[in-house]
Amino acid sequence: MIFDGYVHQLPDIDPTETQEWLDSLDAIVETHGKTRARFLLSQLLSRANANGVSFPATVSTPYVNTIPREQEPWFPGDEHIERRIRAFIRWNAAIMVVKANKAADGIGGHLSTFASSASLYEIGFNHFFKGKDDKPGDHVYFQGHAAPGVYARAFLEGRLTEDDLDHFRREIGRGGRGLSSYPHPRLMPDFWEFPTVSMGLGPITALYHARFNRYMQNRQLDDTSDSRVWAFLGDGECDEPETLGAISLASREQLDNLVFVVNCNLQRLDGPVRGNGKVIQELEAVFRGAGWNVIKVIWGSKWDELLAQDKDGVLLNKMNTTVDGEYQRYAVENGDYIRDNFFGPDPRLRQMVSHLEDDELRNLPRGGHDYKKLYAAYKAAMENLGSGRPTVILAKTVKGWTLGEGFEGRNATHQIKKMTKQQILDLRERLHLQDEIPEDLIQADNPPYFRPSEDSIEYQYMMERRKALGGSIPKRTTHARRPLSMPVDATFAEMRGGSGEQAVSTTMGFTRLLRSLCRDPEMGKRVVPIIPDEGRTFGMDSLFKELEIYASQGQKYEPVDHDLLLSYTEDSDGQILEEGITEAGSMSSFIAAATSYATRNVPMLPFYTFYSMFGFQRIGDLIWQAADIRARGFMMGATAGRTTLLGEGLQHQDGHSLVLASTVPAVQAYDPAFAYEVGAIVKAGIERMYGKDSRENGGELDPDVMYYITLYNENYPMPALPEGREEEFEAGAVRGLYKWADAPEGPSKRATILFSGISHAAAREAADELAEHYDVAAELWSATSYKKLREDALAVERTNRLHPSRDAELPLVTQLLGESAGPITAVSDFMTAVPEQIARFAPEGRPFHVLGTDGMGRSDTREALRRHFEIDTGNVVVTVLTGLLEAGEIDASVVQDAIERYDIDPDAVDPYIV
Repeated sequence: MIFDGYVHQLPDIDPTETQEWLDSLDAIVETHGKTRARFLLSQLLSRANANGVSFPATVSTPYVNTIPREQEPWFPGDEHIERRIRAFIRWNAAIMVVKANKAADGIGGHLSTFASSASLYEIGFNHFFKGKDDKPGDHVYFQGHAAPGVYARAFLEGRLTEDDLDHFRREIGRGGRGLSSYPHPRLMPDFWEFPTVSMGLGPITALYHARFNRYMQNRQLDDTSDSRVWAFLGDGECDEPETLGAISLASREQLDNLVFVVNCNLQRLDGPVRGNGKVIQELEAVFRGAGWNVIKVIWGSKWDELLAQDKDGVLLNKMNTTVDGEYQRYAVENGDYIRDNFFGPDPRLRQMVSHLEDDELRNLPRGGHDYKKLYAAYKAAMENLGSGRPTVILAKTVKGWTLGEGFEGRNATHQIKKMTKQQILDLRERLHLQDEIPEDLIQADNPPYFRPSEDSIEYQYMMERRKALGGSIPKRTTHARRPLSMPVDATFAEMRGGSGEQAVSTTMGFTRLLRSLCRDPEMGKRVVPIIPDEGRTFGMDSLFKELEIYASQGQKYEPVDHDLLLSYTEDSDGQILEEGITEAGSMSSFIAAATSYATRNVPMLPFYTFYSMFGFQRIGDLIWQAADIRARGFMMGATAGRTTLLGEGLQHQDGHSLVLASTVPAVQAYDPAFAYEVGAIVKAGIERMYGKDSRENGGELDPDVMYYITLYNENYPMPALPEGREEEFEAGAVRGLYKWADAPEGPSKRATILFSGISHAAAREAADELAEHYDVAAELWSATSYKKLREDALAVERTNRLHPSRDAELPLVTQLLGESAGPITAVSDFMTAVPEQIARFAPEGRPFHVLGTDGMGRSDTREALRRHFEIDTGNVVVTVLTGLLEAGEIDASVVQDAIERYDIDPDAVDPYIV
């Protein structure tokens, strides 16, 4: 036996009594079978729990509803009216998709997901989801593929028009005001709150959102006690690691403000979720094992009578042993097949349903379509508040429910977007809408929508329910109840002043800036430092004692470093979110904090600091979601660069995060070299997101942006802002490019060197070498953001293309570099693709060369790595001279001399391929 080794280690104070119990169990199994034995054991465990006898929780229960019929609460609504409203919504959701595909063949949309989950949503809309008219209300993460149903309800409420529905998935017309394919706040900023259709991201961000609400509560920043977070997801979505990967955090943090509703229609896009198993049982075990409150809603009310007759447990045994592949087939077969194959093999089962007609057998409902069963589950979830356990509701449904033959339960149902006229008529019959929608109005290419009049009982009921719950949802608002104050100017003084002779890194400079921001008397408490278990690596452990690490239950132990100045200090009102080794979880916390201005109307300012290698590369999907959800905050890519993080090697050294950042329109990507540049960029970012000049306050800049700022771990003296040129340098750092040092006087030839990040050292040394040995005066430019320069240049290029009669404008980068002289060399600790973003916008006739770190990282010293990737001083000198050779100002012998002077091997293998 699996527990024998454990049991035999325990003392048995009465072996005779023990044997009597074992003999009794053996007799039950022999006489009445294993099902009866399981029942008795479950009853014993239940009684033990009631008597306070602790025992490890079982992770799986029989395949029946968690809440039995006798414990179901009274249903307070009008089931007939709510069924009518549900029928109207089902109809409009289906017609919207059908019409979209008639208007533009293949444009898509989904009929079946909402068809299976309509009851799951409507029970929430009518009885549980709190609106946002007066308070922040609840936070509902709608399943992405169910968007047509949400639009259909908004249409019934008068929030959307027929013309809106006719522009489902056609977002370009009408001034860009079509209905987005899925929940996209970037496209519909007054409607959708949470983008969820990238599988797995909705559940994990909902979970961390619930945790962030508790963070806000515990830090007394906002009263979130009346808000619930609801996440709707599919059983197939649970295959994604992000869906289930963080659920233990929810129980560990006692997030009883969180409810997952899993639509278990047993189907993925291409076939069954667990054809050979039972996904509901599997999920129950996973969630129970993680400490969640699990509520299963498997069977509809018509099964209660059958279960009540199951004296021998034969029906329960059949339910337990039937796999999902069989259940899926029962959803598409006729009653005669169900009688023969589910009930038929056992005469006791067949007798149990002998009084039912075939159609009655086929229509025995699953629990996810039963309003009373769902109400009981949702109410139990609400009453779970105070238990410290999050809740998951596992609701069994049929994909394509009510859509009819060819849709319901079919493997291909997810991909079906069209209906024939006869199928539409059949849908009308099943929804009992014959009186509302006459047959002569139904045309295959233009079926009508239906909305009841405002004086109808259905409309009045629906609107009264939403009024009682706080207004219609989904709805996104950005009116700040407590606006974010701008930091005082003194906060940035240390960054501007440099470090003198002390060698520090930009990471250290940022840590000092973060501390100063948190100390700001007005906005300091709104700063949210987020670190994925790398604080000591980044030198941020100095913040642990001062700001404290957030722990919902405080610190129940004395840490091993308690007597040190930089001890690990946790508290229930701690400011730092130290997330552990989880970039996905950390990014989810970032999203929760970065959208608090909209979800809570309380702006927060997150700074998520991470290994730059493990940001865009590892969690790019979440970063894209953050852009969609209009997140505002700072992502700090620490230990940046492919040669700066010495000793770590291929999987740690980042040379491409800035390339990946360039693909996200909302990301403002910067690669600063000096502390004052970091300070200037952060200051400008805060002002853009929440200051008076942002677009929402009448300015020109879109405030819904994220800043990605690289930080390096290499120490060097940080220069101060030059006196009298402070504004010039800071403005240049923010716009992406400025002249950092003039060319030295004396040499006869001119050149321009662009540097960013740590490459400033090679650029500066190269300028000295060029002046001393090759009669070349090189001016130095700090290029903090090639992405920003490129985007400006593309915008100007577009304006010129579309206004050919106007005088052509010059992009900013072209204007700025036009002030320089000679060939241009750009050097970076990132791939050459980063500086090459501006290559074609360089002034005409001037050679443009880029040195970057293409290839994979490896472990060695910084000096060796920079020689390997050919971005060290010698290679910068050679590249500048190559530009002068192309310009006809020197001959090849000069370049050859430099190759030999700096001991460069011209036959070395290209670092990209080794």
